[in-house]
Formats: sequence, C-alpha cells, structure tokens
Amino acid sequence: MNGLSALFEETALAAGIAVLDVYHAGANAVAKVDGSPVTEADLRAEAVIFDRLARASPGIPIVGEEAAAAGCAPSVEAGAFFLVDPLDGTKEFIARRDDFTVNIALIDNGKPIAGIVYAPALRRAYVAADGVAQRLEIDHSGRVRERREIRTRGRNGSIIAVASRSHSCAQTETFLARHRVLDCTSVGSSLKFCLLAEGRADVYPRFGRTMEWDTAAGDAVLAAAGGTVLRLDGSILRYGKCRQESDCDFANPHFVAWAAAPPEGWC
Repeated sequence: MNGLSALFEETALAAGIAVLDVYHAGANAVAKVDGSPVTEADLRAEAVIFDRLARASPGIPIVGEEAAAAGCAPSVEAGAFFLVDPLDGTKEFIARRDDFTVNIALIDNGKPIAGIVYAPALRRAYVAADGVAQRLEIDHSGRVRERREIRTRGRNGSIIAVASRSHSCAQTETFLARHRVLDCTSVGSSLKFCLLAEGRADVYPRFGRTMEWDTAAGDAVLAAAGGTVLRLDGSILRYGKCRQESDCDFANPHFVAWAAAPPEGWC
C-alpha cells in the first residue's frame, strides 16, 4: 500500500465514522438550491476529509460537493486536484438503505488516477492507486481486516448491467433493450462502478445528471481494474470541466461505464 492509498483509506474511514454517527442517530435532510438533499452527515464528513487532505497535501486544491454548492470551489486549471463527495447516495442514506458511500479521488491531467469508494454501513471499500484496484473488508472497529486485488471480467456473451435506483429513465431502458441486457441490478451511489470493477457486471449506462464528484472515485477504481468510462461520442470522460457552454462547472455529460472494451457500434 503506497502513501496515497494509505491517506485515502484513513481519510475515508474517518469520514465514515462521522457518517454513521448521523445515520444511527437519524438524519434530517434539507434541500439545497438545486433541490437535492443534504444532511448533517454530508457536512461533517466533508469537514473531516478537507481537514485531512489539506494537512497531508497542502498544495493540492480540493473540490467538494458541499463546498461547491456554497460557492467555494478553487481553480483547478493549474494541475492536480482532489474531488470529494462526502456522502454519495444521500437519498439512500435518508431512506436507511445501506448503499451510500464516501468518495475521494485525485485528478491529474483530467483523469482520475487514484480514488476510494467506501460504503461504511456495508463495511466495504474499494481503493485504486498506481493502476491497482483492491476491495477492502472493514471490521466493526473501522479497521481493514482483509484486502484483495480485483479485476473486471471479460465479456462472455450475456451482458449484466447495473443502473441507478433513484435515477432510471426511458433512455436507460432503451439502451438496455438495444444491447439485449436481460439481467440488471439496481444499486445506489458509486458502488455501481465497483460492481463492474470486481467482475460482477459489464455495463453501467447513465443518462441522468451527475457531477464530477459523483463519479471520479468510482471511475478511478474501474480504470485500475481494467474498465473505462466513455461519453456517448466514444471519448473518455474527463474531469475538471469548467466554463462549459452548456452546463455548470464540474457537470458531467451522459456516459456509459464498461468493464471491458465496448461492443462495436455501441454508441
């Protein structure tokens, strides 16, 4: 485990404690300006993450979901930066479903080169650095008790998809029908990327709105495990998208995540 992996693991696990404290006490949500929910867990976890990353890497800008929503997003045009979603799957969290996650990624030259997706209620994490992806099992005291390397699986004919529980749409259904997907698992948060990364699914189409902090950590894990995330024109999904003509800073276009090379003519 290198220094970046250790930093991400320690930071995500500490943020997970803050998230679970609120989860067990019962979360009260309020609506942000864009209508999405935010809870005390989001705010506490982001504060923990910002503090630890800033102390460990003071020269690297940090873009976090809640800070950005408050109008506090640093310039990221000078080089590498961190992307943070302190609680991805807030709707799952409020509904007391366990598939919410803490997400941290390091972006360099528009690509996520390292990241962690931690599901504290499931006591499971996925971490990527130096081209290696691992699944971690976390014990009840919040320590890593087991780690193993993961890889995507090769396509064997039938396609298994994962899709968003809260954001399904007609375009998703059309995509699944076009590619003759017979088995589709619905799961919340960035865990969808991780199911592809550990060989349990083949494709994750997303035609709803996402932001870069929603996808960067999962993208990093999937890339290290052998997969890729593509825009609908076939190009790689990039990060640090500012001053966009058609959307706000850090907003993603529609994309499809693949565990293996996509079939010819998929887009």
